[in-house]
Amino acid sequence: MTRERREPLADQAARLLMERIRAGEWTLGSKLPGETTLAPQLGVGRSTVREAIRQLAGRGVLVTRQGAGVFVTALEVPADWARKIDGADIIAVIEARIAIEVEASALAAERAAPGELRALREALRARDSHRGDIADHVDTDAEFHRNIVVAAHNPILLELFDEFAPRSRQAMIEMLRTRGDHGDDDDQAVHQDIYDAIAAGDPVAAAAITRDHLVSLKVRVRR
Repeated sequence: MTRERREPLADQAARLLMERIRAGEWTLGSKLPGETTLAPQLGVGRSTVREAIRQLAGRGVLVTRQGAGVFVTALEVPADWARKIDGADIIAVIEARIAIEVEASALAAERAAPGELRALREALRARDSHRGDIADHVDTDAEFHRNIVVAAHNPILLELFDEFAPRSRQAMIEMLRTRGDHGDDDDQAVHQDIYDAIAAGDPVAAAAITRDHLVSLKVRVRR
């Protein structure tokens, strides 16, 4: 008997939110309740709610406005854009990450506030402590890189990052499972170097290290 693959919790939560939007519970332009309200309604934790919101933001349905909340920007997923992202191969995903994250690292080195550097440092520690499970490793890695984009203070780069986040997560999990290894000391050291360059306010080094890291990832995929 073939075992049915279980739907990830974040995907379930995103689907339930989408169903409620389609049903008219929240109209175009309206604000969603906070994570503490949505989490028990959806039967998941707050981190899962955040991931579900990112998924729908990436599909053009929601937008997060810093300091204001999460708002409905579409009542349906734009089919063409979602299909293009969902159908992108791993190389295309990594190339998109290079385009977004290299510039974001440089901007973060110039613009990161002290609180954002603390959040980035905490994300780096979380990444280091979640090396055992591939999905956990990918999620903590994504959180580290997203914190860099947040620190860049460019809402368009952040929106692009969030749009690619669900497909990027899937692609990275697939790649790491195929390779059979992930999260070694050298990999963690590279991410420490990215953090150090941003914390030192060195945009040239931050961009260069980020580019080298992602390009090397692309090369490994092609082997």
